[in-house]
Amino acid sequence: MGVRLSHVALRLASGAFILNSGVGKLNLDAEGAGHLQQLAINAFPQLGDLEPEKFGKLLSYGELGLGGALLAPFLPSRLVGLALTGFAGSLVYIYLKTPGMTQPGSIRPTQQGTALAKDFWLLAIGLALLLDRKKQKKVSA
Repeated sequence: MGVRLSHVALRLASGAFILNSGVGKLNLDAEGAGHLQQLAINAFPQLGDLEPEKFGKLLSYGELGLGGALLAPFLPSRLVGLALTGFAGSLVYIYLKTPGMTQPGSIRPTQQGTALAKDFWLLAIGLALLLDRKKQKKVSA
């Protein structure tokens, strides 16, 4: 099986959070999708080529897929850790590139940026799942 007992809490917490976020975006209206798209465009300008509704649907489907993958015990932790690291890394990059989210000269969040700064914990979970290796038995001589 691809899940270690020490990974269960990490995968449950992040998977449920992301899955819930994806469900909440399934019926996102054009205004809400446009707001999220504007945040993403700060870091990834090419996303401006999409219609806001399409961007919202793709974001929702991506979150549903990632959340489901994190909750699926038959998928290896390193694989879902890689996916989570990529997703969370994108969110952190959006946070860092969006004006007004960080205090001047710092990565510390402003009041407005606190909601996005929480994505650092998703990045940490992704890295923990990706980089964790089973301890090798020490052989005594």
